[in-house]
Amino acid sequence: MAPGVSSSAPPALSRPLILLLSVACGIAVANIYFPQAISPLIADDLHVRPASAAVVVTCAQLGYAAGIFLLVPLGDRLRHRGLVSTLLLVTCAGLVLAGTATSLPVLAVASALVGLTTVVPQILIPMAAGLTDPERRGAVTGTLLSGLIGGILLARTFSGTLGDWLGWRAPYLVAAGMVLILTLALATALPHTTPSTNQRYPSLLAASLHLLRTEPLLRRSCQYQVLVFAAFSAAWTALALFITGPRYDLGTPAVGVIALVGAASMFATPIAGRRTDRRGPDAVNLVCMLGAIAAGALLLTGSLGGAVGLVGLGAGMLLLDVAMQSGQVANQARIFALRPEARARLNTAYMTCAFLGGSAGSWLGVRAYSAFGWNGVCGLVVLLAGLALFRHLLRGREVTAAQARVPASAGKDGVPAGR
Repeated sequence: MAPGVSSSAPPALSRPLILLLSVACGIAVANIYFPQAISPLIADDLHVRPASAAVVVTCAQLGYAAGIFLLVPLGDRLRHRGLVSTLLLVTCAGLVLAGTATSLPVLAVASALVGLTTVVPQILIPMAAGLTDPERRGAVTGTLLSGLIGGILLARTFSGTLGDWLGWRAPYLVAAGMVLILTLALATALPHTTPSTNQRYPSLLAASLHLLRTEPLLRRSCQYQVLVFAAFSAAWTALALFITGPRYDLGTPAVGVIALVGAASMFATPIAGRRTDRRGPDAVNLVCMLGAIAAGALLLTGSLGGAVGLVGLGAGMLLLDVAMQSGQVANQARIFALRPEARARLNTAYMTCAFLGGSAGSWLGVRAYSAFGWNGVCGLVVLLAGLALFRHLLRGREVTAAQARVPASAGKDGVPAGR
């Protein structure tokens, strides 16, 4: 029996349930990303600089990182149905507060609250992994991540278009209604589960830090995602400023159109999951890092302006999206194989690091754009992805050194290389 699932649970991985979980991941995570497309509208309405309005995005991501660290470990301690329903209800309240905010500080606080509680995908994904046979874990994780990716990318299309029609508050209030509907659906459909641990809450938090200290493969996965996700966040946060700036002078729906092109990356994650199952995470990570570097170079064509520049931006963002999300499939498949009884805590450590990287990337992206323009943002993407590739290449030396320390009698299985 999978950890955290009661023996009387219904078939937990039926296709309809997987579809619902995938949709739930998309709707929940969209709340972190749709402010990226409407920050220029927020700036105009609240009479602040566009760079100041971008702090809403950073606050949402910082709140998400805090929520992952503080709340996701409860996925190993509490029943999933009650935990998920409670978090979604609080998220709904935060969205209403954001949609009715009359000043930037209030909006920033509301964004942080939404980020704090909209961590449902990071509870559902480890739960699904615990209900999956090991040989299918990468594929199922990829399917849920495809829904998450769709939420990330379509969120910008949704908010950019709706915000242009009805104002920046409309996306927040519509999102609140969608989250409320999702709460009712998951409260009915989620399987009955039992906790996999009875550790006290402080011990759960300490366990995530302990895992980060003691699991080299977890640390390596975190380092990969911190760097690549920072590059991803830098590009998307600066894109809204670039598209609505003097080079293109377009409205926020143009950001949504580019995001809609990038949404095609949701079809790549199930493929990445199957490749991870067959060839291992390291092979997929390598391809993704090279793809992120190529994406940074391709995004430079955006400086040309006109139709050519827009096509280059769309293609570059699509490639960057595919690289980041497919790399996440590989990273999570690697960490979920480490300790089945602690998947939520492993995911806590991993995703906390990832979104701290994303928050730093959003901040760096705005600073790079303000100081060096769009070319500076592209250079930042290449630099961060290049650092991830350098870290990956160092992995080979680490494995060789570890093998040298294993007694000859242990054989090649003494080191978990290739995971």
